[in-house]
Amino acid sequence: MIIGVPKEIKNHEYRVGMVPASVRELINHGHQVFVETNAGTGIGFTDADYIASGAEILNTAAEVFAKAEMIVKVKEPQAVERAMLREDQILFTYLHLAPDLPQTEDLVKSKAICIAYETVIDGRGGLPLLAPMSEVAGRMSIQAGAQALEKSNAGRGMLLGGVPGVEPAKVVVIGGGMVGNNAAQMAIGMGAEVVILDRNIDVLRRLDAQFGNKVKAIYSTADALEKHVLAADLVIGGVLIPGAAAPKLVTADHIKRMKPGSAIVDVAIDQGGCIATSKATTHADPTYIVDDVVHYCVANMPGAVPLTSTFALNNATLPYIINLANKGYKKALLDDANFREGLNVYKGKVTFKEVAEGFNMEYVAPIDALNA
Repeated sequence: MIIGVPKEIKNHEYRVGMVPASVRELINHGHQVFVETNAGTGIGFTDADYIASGAEILNTAAEVFAKAEMIVKVKEPQAVERAMLREDQILFTYLHLAPDLPQTEDLVKSKAICIAYETVIDGRGGLPLLAPMSEVAGRMSIQAGAQALEKSNAGRGMLLGGVPGVEPAKVVVIGGGMVGNNAAQMAIGMGAEVVILDRNIDVLRRLDAQFGNKVKAIYSTADALEKHVLAADLVIGGVLIPGAAAPKLVTADHIKRMKPGSAIVDVAIDQGGCIATSKATTHADPTYIVDDVVHYCVANMPGAVPLTSTFALNNATLPYIINLANKGYKKALLDDANFREGLNVYKGKVTFKEVAEGFNMEYVAPIDALNA
């Protein structure tokens, strides 16, 4: 198979779909890889590094898209990239379609085979290709929140861990999944007071066993959410419904009643955000203020640490890329029901139920689409 790796073009996005070591694996399996020039420079890989691994370098993304049977990326294709997709071409990347009607419409129009990292599942119902970036984003959320609380950024002027004689900041994490768990680890390490809210008793038991009395693991009711959000200095939004838009758990009224100078980091912003006042921001302009509350809503948080993020992502995606290349997309997806969950758009049809329902579009089950 011919695999193409274009340079990422989203604002301050320095990750790359495949590092040279991943390219070498594909070459060893008998495949051909085209990489856009300078695709890996953001994490220190030169064109020469890719050539040494067996890749061929092309000067433009248009050339990569034109030659490749499968495009491997990191972030969702931007409008200019979507226009280059063609019928029967495989796109393997993060898509986050639920809050993005224009992208969904463009992918449907392209008639490409679009497989989303974030909806592939494993045998336990986990999200193996989302997990690495959730770990990164969860840990980064505390760094971002700590900066947002600084007075120079319009925050309260608080140090997360306080100092002897001064109370630490209260960090409230909404959602006890991969993001919440990693955010809690960082917040605890910095000495903050940490509360985690979740509606799954098993998750709360796991958090209690993991962190003990270092966190308060609270069942999330409307009353508990309001109580802890209003008392928080920093709120981390880490709620995820795989493939679907995130629920708006923190309301505009909550924001109005929060402490002036408090901060919110909405990690769920890729799926529309779980804060009513959230809107996607960029690394170039990461924060804005609503009712004296600092909002950090960068939609590609792990892009700020691209070296760590790229390797973590490649470790997870490489077996799937090899599987697609070796078997072809149809056999790879038909053989593995968990991998098939990643199929979001197939030859003009939406094949992820929550996306179809959210946009009132026709839904076709992945198995039916592949067998048609």
